[in-house]
Amino acid sequence: MPEEIFELTYEGLKELQNELEERKTVISIEIAERLKEARSLGDLSENSEYDDAKEAQAQNEMRIAEIEDILKKARLIEDAEISKDEVSLGSLVEIEDQEHNYKQEYMIVSAKEEDIFKNKISNTSPVGSAILGHKEGDVVSVRTPMGLINYKILKISRPE
Repeated sequence: MPEEIFELTYEGLKELQNELEERKTVISIEIAERLKEARSLGDLSENSEYDDAKEAQAQNEMRIAEIEDILKKARLIEDAEISKDEVSLGSLVEIEDQEHNYKQEYMIVSAKEEDIFKNKISNTSPVGSAILGHKEGDVVSVRTPMGLINYKILKISRPE
């Protein structure tokens, strides 16, 4: 079975590297301080502060391991790979909901980078997978939880 490769944009790669650095330094130190304070309170068997700090430590260590695994298996999407003519991984795409005349710009990223609050949608999401490979002017029908939505691709570009 081939090893999974995570395709990341330059921005996504930097965000993961920054998060890893913060978790290994700032967050780990904060958790260590919380543990130290909780231990100073005495009996650990009924110490909720200690339990909370241990849980935070475990979650932080799990996320560190996850990020390290992603970075180890990451492949950077080069600018030359991002098409300006058709929607591809790494593309910035402006689409318009044809029924509501609502325009939105998204960056198409892998599932490991997806962040709807930053307008980054996954290439495996309903909208992302439907518009992949299409060109400016194309109208694409997307089945969503809210029903069938027709999107017109207004603009395709590369991130700066």
